[in-house]
Parts: sequence; C-alpha cells; structure tokens
Amino acid sequence: MTRPNPLLSLATLALLAGCAVAPNTAPMQADPQQVHRDLLVLDTHLDTPVNFGREGWDFAASHSFESDVAQVDLGRMAQGYLDGGFFVTFTDQGPLTAEGYRDALAFARGRSDAIDREIARHPDMIRLATSAAEVESLAAAGTLVALKSIENSYPLGEDVSLLEEFYRRGVRMAGPVHSGTNQFADSATDDARWNGLSPLGREWVAEMNRLGMVIDGSHSSDAAFDQLVELSKTPIILSHSSPRWAFDHPRNLDDARIKRLAESGGAICMSTIFMSEMQMGPERSELFDQYGHIASMSPEEQQDLTRRTRALDAADPLWTIDFDRYMQALLHVIDVAGTDHVCFGADWDGGGGVEGLMEISALPSITESLLAAGYSAEDIEKMTSGNVLRIMRAAEAAAR
Repeated sequence: MTRPNPLLSLATLALLAGCAVAPNTAPMQADPQQVHRDLLVLDTHLDTPVNFGREGWDFAASHSFESDVAQVDLGRMAQGYLDGGFFVTFTDQGPLTAEGYRDALAFARGRSDAIDREIARHPDMIRLATSAAEVESLAAAGTLVALKSIENSYPLGEDVSLLEEFYRRGVRMAGPVHSGTNQFADSATDDARWNGLSPLGREWVAEMNRLGMVIDGSHSSDAAFDQLVELSKTPIILSHSSPRWAFDHPRNLDDARIKRLAESGGAICMSTIFMSEMQMGPERSELFDQYGHIASMSPEEQQDLTRRTRALDAADPLWTIDFDRYMQALLHVIDVAGTDHVCFGADWDGGGGVEGLMEISALPSITESLLAAGYSAEDIEKMTSGNVLRIMRAAEAAAR
C-alpha cells in the first residue's frame, strides 16, 4: 500500500528528474522507485542530532550534499523515502571518574533535549515514536518517524538505574560502549579490560531487558558481543556494523558471529563504514573535531567547514570503496544471515557514506540493486524495517 509522504512535492521533483520513458519492447518490470516508495524504510543509526541547534540551519529543508556538511534532513528523507530512524544521543568517551560521568550525563541529557526540541518544531512532518506500533501508525499516516537511541552508555556512570530516566525520555535502543573501553564493556577498538562485559555491564543487560529497550552491539568487542547475545533475553541489534568479510577490522563482525546473531533472532544493520582503510589524516581529524561542535559555529564558520570537508572528500575520501563494493558486502551479509536478520544503519552524519551512496536521497539505489539481485519487495521490506520492528516488539513483550 502506498503511504502518503509529508514532503511529497520534494520527493516527486527528485523522482521526475531521474525518470525516463521506457520503451514498450520489453516486458513490464516493477519500477524500483515505486517499490522503494511503498516500503517502510528505517535507518537504525542517525548521528544527525549533532546538527540540531545550528544557527541558520533548517532541519525541514532539503540541503544539497555540496552545500551542507549534514547528510540527513527532512527534505532528503522525503527524497530518499526514508520513513524514519533512530536519532542518536552520542557522548564522547571521557575519564572513568565521578567527574567524567557527571559531565557526560549532563551532555547526554542536553543532547536528548535537543532531539526533542527539533522534532517538536516540525509536528506536521515528523513525530517521536516509542514503540513498534507507533512507528507503523505514524508511517501509515504519512508522518516521518523519529526514534531515540544512545550510543555509548558511558554517561550512566556506575548507576544503571539511570537507563529508566532515558527510557522515560523516549530512548528505546542503547549500546554499552563506543570506541574506548568503558565501565560496561570492552570496545572493539580499544584494549580489553573485562574480557567482554564487566560485572556492571551484565547488570546493564538485565536492566535493558527489564525496561524493554533494544540492545545495540555495535562497537562492542567480539567477547562483549558474544556475552550480549548469551545474556540478553531478547534479540540484539548491531545498529551500524559491516562484515569482516569485506575488510578485516575489529569493528566489523565475522561470518560466524553474523550466523550466531541470526540464530539468536537478532539482526545486523548494514553500514557504510570500515569496509576499507579509514583515511583519517590530521586534516580530517581536525574537521571531525570541528564538526562535533558545529552547533556552536556561526553560519559563516559552518559554510567554511562544509567547503573544506567537501574539498577533502574529493581529494582524499574517508573510505575508498564505492557503491558496487557496498552492494557486494550487503549481498554477502544477506547470504550469511538471511533476509530475516539484516537491516540498515549507514552511520549517516557520523562518518558514513561511500561513493554513489553519500546521502540518504540515494537510498532507492539499494532497493533497485536488491530487486536486480532477485529479492522480492517483501524480502526487502523485512530488511528496511520488518526485522527492526520485530526486535522492538520482542523487547516490548519481554518487558511486559
């Protein structure tokens, strides 16, 4: 069933610009654009809240990739027929001290509030959902959907009961760790301290299950991943991870663990990151640091950051793969896990994007390629939203 789109005029213009009249000499084929439009499409990891509060920046507009450093806005969500996703409260790793935890908690509360304020500014376009049923209801009514998640539970300090506060704030997914080992778990990209989860991390798992929040295993070490799967009473998600088959990096998941994740009912959400060496030189590192504080920049400073970022993207891309390689990796993940255990989380606005898939308006190209590979619209919708909603429902049911 075709769902209405709150920004249909924008999306229609985008589609018409790329359409051509097909000759009548071939059998009638399904229109990939129409198939994609009719899907319910969710992304499980949107770092876009880093942009919320920027002076002069309009989340409701449709910015161009060349003129703005952000990859996600409501206009391009319409163009790419992205119905919604998890907007991330991300907190940088700091010292494992009382002061570090206190500062991080204040930051996380502020970022959560910023998400709420931005969504509330556009009630005719996008609304907050806190359950799988609400996601489907909003999408059916033609409203874009915002869910909330936490990347890095470091701000909780040593008090897992703070998860309940963030649950009340609307958070329905969280991961224990980011790029540095913390009080809950070993990170995939840091030295091991706990050989997986810490004792506090095991308490964190139990509290996540009690509240009905989906556990996100991205960024966790292999040992921590194994223990998350073993301990959680409900299936877990990897909200933005790639296969180690494509590139041997500890942030990625090996085939055996992808199979184990599938066997446990979980899902791996295909990312665009770490499928090549990360080209993180001094200039890129400086630009990333500035981007993390973009909400405090003047419009002129924002424009300069965009100009410098796009110039570096052209001269020395962050990732050296293209869309074809992305599709090879995606098809491999599907082959290993099955269509019931794959989803999408490209890491938009957090370092994601590869040549040919640099912003969300390009999402229909994934559907087109999956159709060409022989997957049905029903198979594809499992991956674009069905598996995520199934795991959400499992977490909700276990809490009840």
